[in-house]
Amino acid sequence: MDEYSADETSHDRDGQASAADGAELDGEHFSATSTDVYDWYTRGLRLLESGSAAAAEQVLHRAAQAAPGSRSILEALGRAQFQSRRYSAARESFERIVNANPTDDYAQFGMGLAAARAGDLLTAVEHLALAAAMRPDIAHYRQELHRARARLEAAR
Repeated sequence: MDEYSADETSHDRDGQASAADGAELDGEHFSATSTDVYDWYTRGLRLLESGSAAAAEQVLHRAAQAAPGSRSILEALGRAQFQSRRYSAARESFERIVNANPTDDYAQFGMGLAAARAGDLLTAVEHLALAAAMRPDIAHYRQELHRARARLEAAR
């Protein structure tokens, strides 16, 4: 997310995005090819890496509409939403990945971190604990879990 990139977690990613025959975007039907979707995805990643999270979110949203099952696109969209401080939207994007694959530690981490930023500390602790248990070798997973637990304890 902000300070943590997907590269730090060394996951396998589904590098190629696939498109449906057509999709709805803002109430308008359009047809997208897999090349269009891949271009939106790579453009979104470039925008995200250059610090243009809001612009990245717009492009990645279009890609996610065209290829709703793409894990890579949803992760990038979640990261863009998080960096745009749209924590509830980021949480929803990561939750879609978690629902499809509960063993995805980065999605668990993203969902937990977004929930923490949105103020839902119970959900944050649950998902951050799962991420930290799955990947005990990743220090920032443990650090964010400790922060969320401390905030939850202070709120009680």
